[in-house]
Amino acid sequence: MDNFSLAVNHSGCYHPLEDVEKRMPFFFFYLAVIIIAIPANSFSLYVSWQHVRHRNELGVYLFNLALCDLTFTVGLSLFMDFLWRGVWIHGGPVCLLSVYLLFTNFYTSDALLCCIAVDRYMAVAHPFKYPSMRKVGTAVMVSIALWILVLFFNAATITWEHSYNERNKMCFNIFPLPTNLTTINSVRLFVGFIAPVGLMAYCFWGICRAVKSNRATEAQEQKRVSTLLGMVLLSTASCFGPVHIMMLLRQFLDECQFNVYTLYKLSVSFSSLNCLLDPLLYCFITKSGKANVTQVVHFIQGKKRVKGQGVV
Repeated sequence: MDNFSLAVNHSGCYHPLEDVEKRMPFFFFYLAVIIIAIPANSFSLYVSWQHVRHRNELGVYLFNLALCDLTFTVGLSLFMDFLWRGVWIHGGPVCLLSVYLLFTNFYTSDALLCCIAVDRYMAVAHPFKYPSMRKVGTAVMVSIALWILVLFFNAATITWEHSYNERNKMCFNIFPLPTNLTTINSVRLFVGFIAPVGLMAYCFWGICRAVKSNRATEAQEQKRVSTLLGMVLLSTASCFGPVHIMMLLRQFLDECQFNVYTLYKLSVSFSSLNCLLDPLLYCFITKSGKANVTQVVHFIQGKKRVKGQGVV
């Protein structure tokens, strides 16, 4: 999600309207994200629902994660329109909604990935403690609570002033950045990056320690659990770390002198890759994950083979 600014820069380091050549690489980047993410998350939504039907609590978190990513991915079409036109034509309310969707994706995804990490930690390190925590009903209540908390947090931190500039037709990436966002962006850095990564790292360490001390755990199972937690950490750190750090750095560095604004736009673009990484988690959540994905691949290959034979 990005508004490649229509900003008027009084110091002269940005043009009032960026060239098409500068917008088009991001246009095609987001186009690729949309083309891949919509079917990937739709598939993840379907298979996670099957796990929910079989009373698997992880399916609840995966279902909400896919729903969150799918909603955000569809919302990217508005910014595709902006990149194509070079001007934001949808007005302030739609801009505010788009920014709301972006940050909802950030923090809901963070929270759900934390839930997956904690669930796996409890299952491996403390399999007989707190069994009620690993029930579908508990997962549903936790997911609802997370959605409510994130929606309230965003309602308290996202404002019209910080999201939309009607005079310059700017949305989200307002330039120059208002000076009163330091506290909000500091909170976002802690809530959206430091705290989740810290919790996931602790769960990863606890699982690795428990797996090594448990000789009954098969080597293949050890590898699968470690890969899962590694994917969760990678998704959170690589997608949400840069954008939260750059949001804060914009408050303290000269955006023109240090090229911070350009780096910030790149970090926002990079955060959208979360929509592509999250569906991959399904392959490592359950033993049947890879098998189901393989079945789909074989089905598609079989359809292509039959079609080819029909042509011959």
